This record gives sequence, structure tokens and C-alpha cells, in this order.
Amino acid sequence: MKVCKFGGSSLADAGQVAKVCDIVVADADRRIVVVSAPGKRDNGDTKVTDLLIACANRQLAEGAAREELEAIVGRYAEIQEALGVEASYLESIRADLEERLATDFGSDERFMDAMKAAGEDNCARLVAGVLSARGHQARYVSPKDAGMVLSDDHGNAAVLPESYENLANVGDFEGITVFPGFFGYTREGAIATFPRGGSDITGSILAAAVKAEVYENFTDVDSVCAADPNLVSDVEPIPEITFREMRELAYAGFGVLHDEAIIPAVHAGIPICIKNTNSPEAPGTKIVLEREHVSGRAVGVAASAGFCTINVGKYLMNREVGFGRRLLQIFEEEGLSYEHMPSGIDDVSVIVQEDSFTEGAATHVLGRVKNELDADQVSVERGLALVMIVGEGMHYTIGMAAKATKALAEAGINIEMINQGASEISMMFGVKAEDREKAVKALYEEFFRS
Repeated sequence: MKVCKFGGSSLADAGQVAKVCDIVVADADRRIVVVSAPGKRDNGDTKVTDLLIACANRQLAEGAAREELEAIVGRYAEIQEALGVEASYLESIRADLEERLATDFGSDERFMDAMKAAGEDNCARLVAGVLSARGHQARYVSPKDAGMVLSDDHGNAAVLPESYENLANVGDFEGITVFPGFFGYTREGAIATFPRGGSDITGSILAAAVKAEVYENFTDVDSVCAADPNLVSDVEPIPEITFREMRELAYAGFGVLHDEAIIPAVHAGIPICIKNTNSPEAPGTKIVLEREHVSGRAVGVAASAGFCTINVGKYLMNREVGFGRRLLQIFEEEGLSYEHMPSGIDDVSVIVQEDSFTEGAATHVLGRVKNELDADQVSVERGLALVMIVGEGMHYTIGMAAKATKALAEAGINIEMINQGASEISMMFGVKAEDREKAVKALYEEFFRS
């Protein structure tokens, strides 16, 4: 059995949905299909998820959002009419959206999650309808009925352990099961969503639960590339990559697969294959537990902006037992997760996502660090990008850091921070956000073309 997931670009219009259905029925092993909400039809278009967010915001602000509602229904109507699906599907979609808008979910966060989830939920119903209209045995399955149980961290939920046992029988149906991605239900029965891009996570969870042969993730590129093709010309495709490598690259900005989607599959030992809906015959990129690699060879370069660093200095910090714990406890109590924590003898830096570290949060956190830890210096630097060079072949290889720093120096890029994990399969460099693209190009030239 194969679990296959189709992203928003693969479901953007009737033509794309028809391609999806052709791909699914071309392989009898593709029995579980996970769908995102319809994405952009062209560069000037708006994703259905963004239409739903706008609709929810208008409803919260003004108590009505008729214009936004009609725009959303119109996107599904285009698909329904072009592919010959019964009008009752569209009527049920409209009724579902109107019911969500009229329901008191208890908080703005719960309401927003309920509205966002409507994109995937109604798309799954419609795709199941298209498959049925074509004469195939297909069904829609609700995450609630199937037992997709998530934490109550709305907008950033995580799967709970009991979900895997609950979902194990989803593949028992002889025909095709269409399952909406991106959301599940809390133990209390409220709708909760994963972070944006969370349909990838749903697919991985289902693949692990039903012990699939492979998890196929269909998107709009033929394969994962060694660098962002928008930044680097003639970039190499990656035929095979390990879970560890992909996790590092996805974290650092590779948008092909959500980084959290890797975890359920790797725990279950199920390979992931990235494929292109528009070129399904292309082999794609296979993500596996282990692969053969060449010593000194990198597999990819990635970079992500949007970070800031909080620098803390205190004389004899290294002699003060519990300093690091108390520092991170302040961040925990303020609801902030940290990304990295490079340190020296008398100083330490905490790197966080910049959008979560608002000016108000910064004033509060820096004040607490200064007063509660009696720090000598506390400061924050914004506008940081993290650039990573990744590869299993970098493990225990002499000279990798020298090559990277040389390339960045020759490109005139100042390194704000260096960090290397214990596995030695990646090196991370902090640079100014304005140097992000230049850094990717410099590292790609050094490791892939020199």
C-alpha cells in the first residue's frame, strides 16, 4: 500500500485535480490519498487557505463575510462544474462553511483553526466525489472519525501517540480513501491544525500508522535540488537523501517538504518519495534511512532568514552552576522556544525566531535576564539568516569547515555565528539577512562546482 499526498498546487483547479485522479488510479497500490486545500492557479492568485483566513478575520471583525465566502465557494464550484461532480457536493460545501461561520467555537484561535481546516476538508470531499464520478470506488474519511488526535496548541498542534493505533485501519477499505490533511481534533473534540504546510505531516502520520510501503509526496517540482533553483542556476537534482539530511535542509528553508513530516516516517522506517504531479513519470527524490555516500561530499545548501540572537555576557559564567538552565527557563516562561545556543566562556547567545520575539517581548525578556541572572551585558541583534551546508559525507571529514569559511570570506560575507552538531553532517553559519542569497551561491559554487 502507498500513501500519496498532493499539495495545493496539485489541486489548484479542475485540470490539476484531473491529473491527481489519473495518478491515483494509475497505481492500484495508491489506496490512501491525502489532500491539501486548493492552491494558487497562477502567480496573481490567492490560496484557498488564505481566502479562509481572510474570511475568518472579516467575520471576527464585522460579524459577516459574505464576499469572502462566495470567493471560496467559487473556487470549489469551478472544479465541481468542470469535472462533472453532482451539484450536491457544492451545496454541502457552502452549508459547511456557513455553519462554521455561525458557530461559537469558544475562542478566536479555535474559530480560526476551524475555518482554516475547511479548505482541506472540503477538498477531500470533492476529490472523493470526482473519483466516484469517474466510476472508481472512493470514500472521504473525516480525521475525527478516523481518530487523528492532536494537542490543543491551535495553529501549531502536534500529533498525540494514540493517533497511530486509531488510524491503523484506515487502509482496510478496498477502494481509495481520500483524507484531508493539515488538521485533526483535540481530545476534547475541537478542531486543531498543524503549522502551515501541515498536510505533509498528515500524510507521514498515516503512512506510519498503516505501515505503508512508501509515502509519496506529490508537489510541483521533479525532485529536491541541492540548492534553491530560484537562487542558483543549473542546480543539481538529488536522487536520494537520508532522513537526517532532509530534516536539516527542510529546517533551513527547503520548502519541498515540511520538516516535521519527516519524523513519523523515519520512526516507522518508511521511505518518502518526492514526486511531481505534472511529471509523474520522473523518478523524483527518495528520502531513506541510509544511503551510500562519498567522504567530503555535501548533498545540499539551504538558508532561511527571520532569526534574531539574544547575546548574554557575564564574567565567570562558566563557574555559575545552573546559569544555562535559568536562562532558558526565562524563555520557557515567556512562551519562547529557542533554535540554537552557541556559547563562549563568559557569553552565550540564544537564537530565536524573529517574528515571535517582538519588541515588547524583547524588552521584557532582556529585563528579566539582566535582573534575575545579574548579567553584565544583554543585547539583541535582528536580521539574521541561518545558512546550512549538509551531507552525510561531511562526517569526520577534515577540511569541510575550512572550505565553507573560505567560500564565504571570498564572497565578502561576515560570519556572525558558527554551529556544528555532534553528528557532523551539517554546518550552520549565521549571516546578515541581506547576505543570505550571496552565501548560498558561494557555498554551492565551492561544494558542487569547484
